[in-house]
Amino acid sequence: MLLFFILGVLVHCVFFASIFDIYFTSPLVHGMTPRFTALPPPARRLVLFVADGLRADALYELEENGNTRAPFIRNIIMHEGSWGISHTRVPTESRPGHVALIAGFYEDVSAVAKGVMLVLHHVYITIVTVCSFSQLPEGWKENPVEFDSLFNESKYTWSWGSPDILTMFAKGASGNHVFTYSYDAINEDFGADDVTKLDTWVFDNIKEFFHAARNNQSLFSKLNEEKIVFFLHLLGIDTNGHAYRPSSREYKDNIKIVDEGIKEIVSMFKHFYGNDGKTAFIFTSDHGMTDWGAHGAGHPSETLTPFVSWGAGIKYPQKVSAQQFDDTFLKEWKLENWKRRDVYQADIAPLMASLIGVPFPLNSVGILPVDYLNNTDLFKAESMFTNAIQILEQFKVKMTEKKEVTLPFLFTPFKLLSDSKQLNILRKARSYIKQRKYDEAVSLCKELIDLALEGLSYYHTYDRFFLGITVVLGFVGWTSYASLLVIKSHSSLTRGVSKQVKHYSWPRALGPPSPWKPPLATSTDELLSCLPGGWEDKKPGQLLPCSFAAIGVSIAFFLLIQACPWTYYIYCLLPVSIWYAVLREFQVLQDLVTALLTFPPSRFFGYLLVFTLGIEVLVLSFFYRYMLTAGLTAFAGWPFFTRLWTRAKITSLSWIFFSLLLAVFPLMPVVGRKPNISLVMGAGLLVLLLSLFVITSFIKRKGSFINEELLLHLLQMLSTVLSISVVYSTHNSLLRKQGLPLINQIVSWIILASSFVMPLLSPTSLLERLFSILLSSMSTYLLLSTGYEALFPLALSCLMFVWIHMEQETLLQSGVSCKQKVTSIQFACHTDITQFRQLNLDDIRRAFFLVFFLVTAFFGTGNIASLNSFDLASVYCFLTVFSPYMMGALMMWKILIPFVLVMCAFEAVQLTTQLSSKSLFLMVLIISDIMALHFFFLIKDYGSWLDIGTSISHYVIVMCMTIVLVFLNGLAQLLTTKKLKLCGKPKSHLI
Repeated sequence: MLLFFILGVLVHCVFFASIFDIYFTSPLVHGMTPRFTALPPPARRLVLFVADGLRADALYELEENGNTRAPFIRNIIMHEGSWGISHTRVPTESRPGHVALIAGFYEDVSAVAKGVMLVLHHVYITIVTVCSFSQLPEGWKENPVEFDSLFNESKYTWSWGSPDILTMFAKGASGNHVFTYSYDAINEDFGADDVTKLDTWVFDNIKEFFHAARNNQSLFSKLNEEKIVFFLHLLGIDTNGHAYRPSSREYKDNIKIVDEGIKEIVSMFKHFYGNDGKTAFIFTSDHGMTDWGAHGAGHPSETLTPFVSWGAGIKYPQKVSAQQFDDTFLKEWKLENWKRRDVYQADIAPLMASLIGVPFPLNSVGILPVDYLNNTDLFKAESMFTNAIQILEQFKVKMTEKKEVTLPFLFTPFKLLSDSKQLNILRKARSYIKQRKYDEAVSLCKELIDLALEGLSYYHTYDRFFLGITVVLGFVGWTSYASLLVIKSHSSLTRGVSKQVKHYSWPRALGPPSPWKPPLATSTDELLSCLPGGWEDKKPGQLLPCSFAAIGVSIAFFLLIQACPWTYYIYCLLPVSIWYAVLREFQVLQDLVTALLTFPPSRFFGYLLVFTLGIEVLVLSFFYRYMLTAGLTAFAGWPFFTRLWTRAKITSLSWIFFSLLLAVFPLMPVVGRKPNISLVMGAGLLVLLLSLFVITSFIKRKGSFINEELLLHLLQMLSTVLSISVVYSTHNSLLRKQGLPLINQIVSWIILASSFVMPLLSPTSLLERLFSILLSSMSTYLLLSTGYEALFPLALSCLMFVWIHMEQETLLQSGVSCKQKVTSIQFACHTDITQFRQLNLDDIRRAFFLVFFLVTAFFGTGNIASLNSFDLASVYCFLTVFSPYMMGALMMWKILIPFVLVMCAFEAVQLTTQLSSKSLFLMVLIISDIMALHFFFLIKDYGSWLDIGTSISHYVIVMCMTIVLVFLNGLAQLLTTKKLKLCGKPKSHLI
């Protein structure tokens, strides 16, 4: 069984890794020639302002008194430049946003596979994702994929701002021409009294830089070169948004400070360069922010960012009488008479490259927004032609790469853009330019770009169907094998032993066999191991292994001649070995079919329908949280469909009450959107009241209380009191902008550390140990809570306590005698394997309950498949200085606490029902794999980027659930069975 679990984890790791080869491969290709327009560019230098986390409406809208909070930018829109909305793509995070702006492509999720930081950044992509993941890091210090950028193509680039953003572009640049000036990461403190200093630091340092340049001849000459870029990364708005929300005065005042700072910098540039009119200015943002201070998903508040440009080569404002847009922003912002020009975020890179005359970034997929250019029609047409050539070269390289590793008779080219069609479009576009039909040339180039981008996507996903089929075959095979293993080893449904024994014969030399009775065995292998010595296996047929060996060799040879990556061998050969293991159990399959044929069809299809509906509810709950409410409401009716209502009314009423109570949480807003410290305080007080009640009941039941046990519970109650105090004190301190008090931070870390030790000091009595685990978990969870979610583990734990009693009542109802009451069961008891029984239909329900409660733990208070379900304020009791690793670990533990509570309760259910953990784990594995197969089919490579990202995240979550389940099962066993001594000789021992 241990070997099976190890193999199971490895198999699931392969299935999990396959998603990176199928959907998460890098779209980047190399080997293209840099392309730029030969005509003189309109600007010698470019200044790029990026206000991190700035929403479009926050900049453009007017305040209640009718005044604008960004008067300088507003003046630019009306008198000097062009404006619009920059549409970003998911994930709306700093790194991919800046890559799109500066490199011109939407960073592929291969960064997930290659960038370790993203695992923490996207808490939704691998617990989610477990795994997933949140808006933790605002950038990565290493480049997951190598790419070209505007900075790399420039003559010189100087940048100021956050160390996380600046370093990734400096690292990828060739030569020594990208210079960075950043503040210390410790300054990125969400609890600081004034985070606008992150922006004023940038403005002050660039002023000092230009002042020093007047006395530095070498630097002065570099600053007067052409094709140079200045990049100002302004992080204050994003930090204020996370700390105080975009509707706060702090966020809005920060916009005013940025507006004033930009005004001063523009004036300084004009003065330094003598108003030569050769400076182009771009102001935009990498992403927006939701009303609750988060970003990462696809809400319009996150994907709509401002874009304002002015200076050399940029069109002046254009007055219009009417504009056609699907939204109502123009009227709301009082800008309906000023021409609005929207762009996609990746389009900004080719625009900037065109303005200063540098080659377009090699991997850019942006389409030059010619409507922004104030230049000749010839320049616009030539620039668009260069843009088309640059993207077409990527298509050619991608096609060549795929063609070289595919057999000629199997290669299917992209038919919409053949070589002849490419040549015809290019010739026609060049002819239009010579004939001065510039509009026609621009239109034709856009058509070529669209086809090339479609072809890039075609070759990028060329092997997707083939790999998908192999993974599906592996999934189905593994689920079938796990089902057969359950039926063969842990079920009384089939008994194929007698049929298999006939393949064995008694050697004549030993004389007649003596009378022998086989002992009760749960599998054929156990039976054969009990047979007397001398039994010999008649050589089974070699047809099956030979056939599968031939299939495996054929597949390996096919992959070899196509020069496929080594991972393809694993994905293709794994199903072969799995299906071989399945077909080896032909006798079990035959017995299963025979048993099912004797089963009443109405009952069989009824059970199948209920099981299918249950799986579909679990799947739908990933998309619609209220499905969890529907499921919990259905659970509340469970006692009425059985005799439990008549046998145990008080327990049944408790089950109904707590099921309905827990059903309320999925109907609440996603955690973090409406913080309420009062609810956190209330949850802490409820824990204290519950503690007093439980301790009193323990004393009454025992008649007395051991000093050590009483001391432990009092310490845990004190820990809860301290948690409440720290949450309240920290909240008030941050509101007063006094930062995180050091004593609060120390106490928080001590409580977190002690929460891992306290349960191990408690008695191993089932109820006392579970209660100790709850108290320790709640003290930490309160520190990580900002609102109603603090009540969630408490409601979940109460339901888990009732579940344990309900399952024992169910066992009594089915006629199985229970030797002990729940109150007297010890986790430390050595489990006798002879006590384990065969599985029945109730055990399938128990497995389903476990999976449902685990999913409820995932989605009960938020949608972890969405990045903006995470609130950085959750970790402010522990730290406020930006630290992605630590913040990611804390938020991960917050997610896992409800899991641990469910798994510990499940350990108790196994004890009370005398059920083998191995068999039940196998059933849970089967259910989760069926769900994973659902999500594998639901993965999208079309539609909105939000739909695509969410579909992938759901698959990753379910795949990780099985792996995490193994980890949590071990952690639950440790928490429930291990006992530490407060004093005495042994420090620790396993009871």
